[in-house]
Amino acid sequence: MNTKQLDLYTDYLMVTFGSATATGLSKLLDGYVSHNMFTRFLSEEEYTSKNLWEQVKPTVRSIESS
Repeated sequence: MNTKQLDLYTDYLMVTFGSATATGLSKLLDGYVSHNMFTRFLSEEEYTSKNLWEQVKPTVRSIESS
C-alpha cells in the first residue's frame, strides 16, 4: 500500500462534499497527479471503511473533546 497516495486520497474524501472521484481529485491538483494513477492505486487492493478509519483516527482523536 502506498501510504502517501492513500493519505492524499483520504484527505480528499474528508473534504469533498458530494461525489468523490479520481478525476475530481486530479482536477483539484491541477493535473499534477493523473486520475489514472489513483484509479490504478485504488484497484490494487480492496479498501474498506477500516482503511479510511485507520487514516483519519489520529486526526479525530487529536481534536475530539471529552
